[in-house]
Amino acid sequence: MQNTGIAITGSGSAMPAASLENQAMAALVDTSDEWITTRTGIKSRQIASESESLSSLAAEASLQAIAMAGIAATDIDLILLATSTPDDLYGSACKVQAALGANRAVAFDLTAACSGFIFAIVTASQYIRTGAYRNVLVIGADIHSRWVDWSDRTTCVLFGDGAGAVVMQASATDKLLGFELRSDGEQNHYLNLAYASDTQELVPGVTVSTGNYKSVTMNGKEVYRFAVQKVPEVIDKALFHANLSVDDIDWLLLHQANQRILDAVAQRLNIPNHKVISNLANYGNTSAASIPIALDEAVRAGKIQPNDTIVASGFGAGLSWGAAIFKWGK
Repeated sequence: MQNTGIAITGSGSAMPAASLENQAMAALVDTSDEWITTRTGIKSRQIASESESLSSLAAEASLQAIAMAGIAATDIDLILLATSTPDDLYGSACKVQAALGANRAVAFDLTAACSGFIFAIVTASQYIRTGAYRNVLVIGADIHSRWVDWSDRTTCVLFGDGAGAVVMQASATDKLLGFELRSDGEQNHYLNLAYASDTQELVPGVTVSTGNYKSVTMNGKEVYRFAVQKVPEVIDKALFHANLSVDDIDWLLLHQANQRILDAVAQRLNIPNHKVISNLANYGNTSAASIPIALDEAVRAGKIQPNDTIVASGFGAGLSWGAAIFKWGK
């Protein structure tokens, strides 16, 4: 099969209805708007109610992306759902497929935490380049409000819920210019959503582990140190693969984790602030959803224009990180 180019032709996003502002957080934990804003840049976040699901948010974002791309759901060949918080531990991509009516698509989940959307874009690109599939729906969605400890101010103030999606299509002109992905399991313990087990003896000498999951735990200082060091490096590698320089970048689109990280990475790369896309103040850290949500907002606001060169980078649990460079549009 002949190799082919790739274009990202549509985007969409969806957030839960309820907003939780910093002032309201003070009723839950010992914090304040000033404490949160100065340390993170976050002012508010959207929180999913018990009637809202990851699958429904993912489907809503996907319908918008499919419509913008100008295709039908039945044209989709593959659905990749990047999430760490599925509705079902067996995966939620197939449920999204059914909700969309994308009955020709194969669907599966991909878990790489806050790097998940970048990892999914690169995974999708391999299927397109080989000619296996022509139309791929890539979704980043997370509902971390289910898994944070709402008495721990070091984590609960950070996370919001949401979903974003893009359509990637085979194209005569290749607009996915380069990428680089990395993982370091030696630093896994710095950011976890770990299994919590209870031991049950079935019969004498035979025990099983049953249980649930703990809340999110994070060493914020180490994650910050990791991000500001490794993200500029991985972006440099991706630029090298694309035969581009920093001056060729129109937009820097980072995982929306912390405004101080966004600022530090941009400074290390010598990218001016007006080229940095940030919606962190309104949504907090939406994990795998953060990059596609910010992308969709910037596209629909007319900020990102066709053929603009975007460097996107995700980083987080694993620890994992990666960057992808692409030109927007058909």
